[in-house]
Amino acid sequence: MRALACLTLIGCILGAGAARAGDEDYRREIAGPVAASVVKVRDGDTVEVEAFVWPMQSVHVAVRLRGIDAPEKRGKCDGEKAAAARATARLKQLLATDRVYLTEISGDKYFGRVLARLSVKGNADLGRTLLKEGLVAPYEGGKRRDWCSEASLRGGTERDVAAVAGR
Repeated sequence: MRALACLTLIGCILGAGAARAGDEDYRREIAGPVAASVVKVRDGDTVEVEAFVWPMQSVHVAVRLRGIDAPEKRGKCDGEKAAAARATARLKQLLATDRVYLTEISGDKYFGRVLARLSVKGNADLGRTLLKEGLVAPYEGGKRRDWCSEASLRGGTERDVAAVAGR
């Protein structure tokens, strides 16, 4: 049932408007905002939300934050794992609210997940906040950052991770 709900949301997002297959103006992105509640913070750049797509209708979907790349929890080195924990903890702090909003919503390269900007009251772009704080790297597709190649992360100490994060 959950898979069907994800398929429905992705279909609605990708097929929004009066688009039909073959139309030149086929919409691949929805401007939003779409209101949602956070169900789970997976890591520093991915959350699960319950998105309120129609009156009295919601869809559970994973959302990758647009424009950023966070270190991985299952990273290649201790430094990356520690940096991932810090990014995840900070994203949880930023999302400590009843309502979040998704904008610039599009399909992602992984089935069942969407790509979007996430905002809360008083913060228009959580990804940008994480970037400014040095907890994530910019990402526009292509090859992802090798967090373990950072000299200050190789040791994996909390002090080294803090140095990379600009703290």
